[in-house]
Amino acid sequence: MTDGRSWEGNWKARLSERVRERGYDSLTTFAEARPAVPLHLLAEELGPDDIAGVQVLSGLLAEAERRKQVTRFVRDVFTRLWSQSVPDGWPSVLDDANRFKVAEAVGSWIAYTPETHKDRARRVRTALLATPPPPGWRPLGPDDELLLTLLPDEEV
Repeated sequence: MTDGRSWEGNWKARLSERVRERGYDSLTTFAEARPAVPLHLLAEELGPDDIAGVQVLSGLLAEAERRKQVTRFVRDVFTRLWSQSVPDGWPSVLDDANRFKVAEAVGSWIAYTPETHKDRARRVRTALLATPPPPGWRPLGPDDELLLTLLPDEEV
């Protein structure tokens, strides 16, 4: 957990420098080497005291926009938030505790989704709740078959 130093100085330059120090040419390639790892853990790896998960999220979105891969970014963020909130996969029983975990993952995901994709993200939420995936389903990356079906690569 950061203690506030993450916002001091030029955090974008610091983030890029940390990624390069680890041998990656972009934050995206760094993150892709760690599929489904929650954002806060990526931040800890890059700088336990001065990089925040939201900064990683911001950097990944900026790169996705430049590459015209925002839909893939949205699916990637889903997998990271899902593994954080629902690490054992889709629950076999959607009781109150499990309903909270699912709501936390999906709600955070929609909140972090860029405006251009929010409507599509809400439709994914509706589809998942209307036709739940099999128990234990856990996307391991942005190219998960179900996620690709629900949120295909079409940039808006």
